[in-house]
Amino acid sequence: MTSDDLPIGRRVARWRVRRQMTQQMLADRLGRSKSWVDKIERGARPLDRYSVIQELAHVLRVDPEVLLGQQPQRTPAGSLDGVDDIRAALARYDTPEATQQTPEEARRRVGHAWLTYQHAHYGQLVRVLPGLLDVVQGAASPELLVQAYRITSALLVKLGEADLAWLAADRAMTAAGDDPALAATAAVSVGQALRAAGRDCLALTATLAAANRVRPQRSPGEWAVAGTLLLQAALAAAGCGEHRRADELTDRAAGVAASLRGYDDQHRTSFGPVAVEMARVLVAAQRGDADAALIRHPTVVRREAWRRLPAEYRGAYLLDVARAYLHTGDLRGAARALVDADSIAPAEVRWRPLARTLIADVARAKPAPAGVARLATLVGLTR
Repeated sequence: MTSDDLPIGRRVARWRVRRQMTQQMLADRLGRSKSWVDKIERGARPLDRYSVIQELAHVLRVDPEVLLGQQPQRTPAGSLDGVDDIRAALARYDTPEATQQTPEEARRRVGHAWLTYQHAHYGQLVRVLPGLLDVVQGAASPELLVQAYRITSALLVKLGEADLAWLAADRAMTAAGDDPALAATAAVSVGQALRAAGRDCLALTATLAAANRVRPQRSPGEWAVAGTLLLQAALAAAGCGEHRRADELTDRAAGVAASLRGYDDQHRTSFGPVAVEMARVLVAAQRGDADAALIRHPTVVRREAWRRLPAEYRGAYLLDVARAYLHTGDLRGAARALVDADSIAPAEVRWRPLARTLIADVARAKPAPAGVARLATLVGLTR
């Protein structure tokens, strides 16, 4: 079924997920109940008034015609060109002769792509990924294939392309084959993509099963992957309402982190004690306890290990913190988190749909907190 063939309620649900909103968040912005949103998305309630469709479209930041399926989506301000090229690269099953390179050259290019991602240079990464995917296909190395698909999936999650991110993550799992270490790293991407698609319970099942398959004799790097999987499982558990389980999984991850010392992060997980503390903040926020989350948050960013984390990791965390501040009604706190995220990783704020939603919410204040008006202009929002 194409997008144009979907019932309007399904289109609303898809765009809500792409904007990283829960049904409750959408209901709050519309001034309606969660039950109303659920009935609209399931088709149990007709959506036949154009004024209501316009209101939904405004909150979801799309044209009303997109929800009606009457014309192709126009690229919104602040979005990155090139996603269609990544989609085309994922759809290719043969490798052009010109893209075949030595494994050493392919490895160098994958390493450069990881650095580009971790420094949050998403515009550059969008341009290089289609060629990189062709190169690693030609190199025929399962390790390089898994890494390239993981980078692709992670970037697509950032850009709000959850379905395409899941496809790339699934390709990583396929490329991993019977290699347990590669399969564990690929499962991290599967969990992230499923969570981005609003499939938290599926993400919990996938990541917890993968974490439990990691055995004690594995290397410290693989244990770091297991710890990362436990954190992903904890966030997924919080997302599907299993709050006690989320805390238990975070505690398990803390135990893994405490046992790791001085390993090189060859699997690009950024796992460690500070990652666990960041996850505790996010789990509390997802549980609806934003106050507890924000009490923990200042101690996280004061740690020396915080400054050693990749810019991408810190910027993404600060967006989630901004959302927690919004839930408590602290617009100034949300604004500070957004401005801090922009100073650390500008692309996190200027290209991600989640950031645009947060900026729009904060900018509605009269007057808007300092710095947010500038961000609203930078991402193409009008007040």
